[in-house]
Amino acid sequence: MSRFDGRAADPGSYRDRRSEGAFGGGTRAFAPTSKADSAAAAAAADLDGLPRFEKNFYVESPSVAGMTEEEVEAYRRRREITVEGRDVPKPVREFRDVGFPEYVLQEITKAGFVEPTPIQSQGWPMALRGRDLIGIAETGSGKTLAYLLPAIVHVNAQPILAPGDGPIVLVLAPTRELAVQIQQEATKFGVEIVIATPGRLIDMIESHHTNLRRITYLVLDEADRMLDMGFEPQIKKIVSQIRPDRQTLYWSATWPKEVEQLARNFLFDPYKVVIIGSEELKANHAISQHVEILSESQKYNKLVNLLEDIMDGSRILIFMDTKKGCDQITRQLRMDGWPALSIHGDKSQAERDWVLSEFKSGKSPIMTATDVAARGLDVKDVKYVINYDFPGSLEDYVHRIGRTGRAGAKGTAYTFFTAANARFAKDLINILEEAGQKVTVIDIEGMEVAGPS
Repeated sequence: MSRFDGRAADPGSYRDRRSEGAFGGGTRAFAPTSKADSAAAAAAADLDGLPRFEKNFYVESPSVAGMTEEEVEAYRRRREITVEGRDVPKPVREFRDVGFPEYVLQEITKAGFVEPTPIQSQGWPMALRGRDLIGIAETGSGKTLAYLLPAIVHVNAQPILAPGDGPIVLVLAPTRELAVQIQQEATKFGVEIVIATPGRLIDMIESHHTNLRRITYLVLDEADRMLDMGFEPQIKKIVSQIRPDRQTLYWSATWPKEVEQLARNFLFDPYKVVIIGSEELKANHAISQHVEILSESQKYNKLVNLLEDIMDGSRILIFMDTKKGCDQITRQLRMDGWPALSIHGDKSQAERDWVLSEFKSGKSPIMTATDVAARGLDVKDVKYVINYDFPGSLEDYVHRIGRTGRAGAKGTAYTFFTAANARFAKDLINILEEAGQKVTVIDIEGMEVAGPS
């Protein structure tokens, strides 16, 4: 594909949108705050001289165009897709309906993908139209390629970078581990982008190693997790330095009010695509969930007995609450002959990379981790997740166990539940029941909890 795409530019690109305050206005959904208006005005003053850019590249294939409204609705129901927004495009059912370059389609075939995932099916035509996009989908839904592949088309259509120009595409992610995994996916398709955590990117900008003047395609991946980690000020600082006519894709596994509010600050007249169940807290139905009720002192012996039952060379991910606990349990497991390594925030980056490499290769099939690995950890064939310590929220529970049962595979999660976790019992039962798990409700010291399924 050439560097310039011959199709018409998006009529909503910068020169036309500037009069609307760049972020939108009037009574539109996601109208700007006065603070955002001021930031947009300041940014707009610095845009003159930057090249005009194209962002609407979508040409509906004949097979998609021929879908009736009834067929579209039936397809969305079958794949549990809900949509919001103005002029929503029809979903694509086959990879060749999207219009990606041939080499991209070859990589898709090589990877063994049979059909687009639900988020890709609806998200690709939305993103390729150049409109802002909100995507709500659980981990493992294929959302990384949902924004990376349109990024390839976007980059190929822009003027070639001149010396001193910054990148065209920026992906913000909450952790370095997730950023590295996104980079590995991007490398397969040859897309030239910058992937960064917010804090590290600001360091690079302030040290003049890069700039954001050419960014026209911005992705916020796992926005809910970035807010949980306190990155909102850094995100706002970064976005304030990006031209306001950019295309923004905003991805989240959940949709709490604070995530929605951040989207309102940054997005203009967006599409919204939700894979049903993503806005509400639900576990992946491909995961068999087991909850073991015990005391704190019983945990380690229970863990060893469990490992003896399930250890077959498959990858096992064990979550702990604290870095100290992570190291202590790992040390004890190794003393008892188990091939375990640990990963958490106090490890050097080189050591974290090495541990992940050993775990992914299967040389060390047991990895203990704090929540630094709870999201974004993309390791193929994690067969078992064990919550040695119950997490501090039900959201983290869902995301932890979501490390297994990915990409259509089955998985199993075991959770140790003590009296100290009693406040989570009711909501945990709801998650188990919604996922079709058999729940035995018992009472221990006045604590009504979900027993093992």
